[in-house]
Amino acid sequence: MSGQPELFDVTIIGGGPTGMYTAFYSGMRDLKTKLIDANPELGGKMLIYPKKIIWDVGGVTPILCRQLIDQLKRQALTFDPAIFLGEQVVSMDRQKDGTYTLTTAAGNQHWTRTVILAIGYGILKMAKLEIKGADRYEISNLHYTVQELEPFRGKKVLISGGGDSAVDWANALEPVAAKVTVVHRREEFGGHEKNIALMKSSSVRVRTPFTVSQLHSSGGEQIEEVTICHTETGETERLAVDAVIINHGMRSDFGPVREWGLDMGEWSANVSEKLETNLPGVFAAGDFVNYGSKVRLIAGAFMDAVLAVNSAKLYLDPEAPKTAYVSSHNERFKEKNKALGTLES
Repeated sequence: MSGQPELFDVTIIGGGPTGMYTAFYSGMRDLKTKLIDANPELGGKMLIYPKKIIWDVGGVTPILCRQLIDQLKRQALTFDPAIFLGEQVVSMDRQKDGTYTLTTAAGNQHWTRTVILAIGYGILKMAKLEIKGADRYEISNLHYTVQELEPFRGKKVLISGGGDSAVDWANALEPVAAKVTVVHRREEFGGHEKNIALMKSSSVRVRTPFTVSQLHSSGGEQIEEVTICHTETGETERLAVDAVIINHGMRSDFGPVREWGLDMGEWSANVSEKLETNLPGVFAAGDFVNYGSKVRLIAGAFMDAVLAVNSAKLYLDPEAPKTAYVSSHNERFKEKNKALGTLES
């Protein structure tokens, strides 16, 4: 296409659960919507944990992360937003007419009237085990995520970490593996209380406060034993293992976002209760934001999306309704309801 690219009402940067729900709700508000994400597929951080079970989304019974991604994706596409994947936005420039030009690393440009940032903690990479030579076992039995449970059946598994994912993996693997040992550098775990209690009441062996200090292999191809070290006394213990799973969190990198003039702290952008950033026409939602009543749950991210879109709508049209009509009375769903056969004749 020659000339200036098509102008959109809202461009969402980020394709995780926040970005996907933002795209859906933006469609409810009859806004011309685009979503751009650096990853090759939608899902954001959730793609790292496809087998993790999600319990805390309203109206949704326990669901695999992969299945929730698929449902959010289908919902996001309801009003046919433009989706651009595999494009990292590296600059955001406000024009004289108040619109924004977004430029990607590949040099592509996107024009938009407003921007909603749903970028989470930026580009995420798993924190690696900081032991020299550990990377050579990544092709065999050193893992940084659990994609499937079956490969661990009947095996002695050591999990290093103390967050939600480490606890969830321990609980999921406990009935599958021959033995599960969880090593954490602190006495306290950072996961949800019920899941921690379940882990501690099961056959999972918990060793705290310990860290993984050495990996041992007679043939050099697979880890056969692990030495763990008490963080206070220096006491060591050597454990036989068939697989090692590391969950030491994520390394986040906001990259050029920090150069865009946003009011940002170390991990997030400061926004108003209406999800407004300090830049005109730029709003934010999800893990990327911080405000007084912020709720760091997926359900909270959905509400952030609603508030950010409502603010964008009013920024574009101050006379517009403050929020969308509920779906049962929203004209945008009339034809879609007919197609589903849900309306009375």
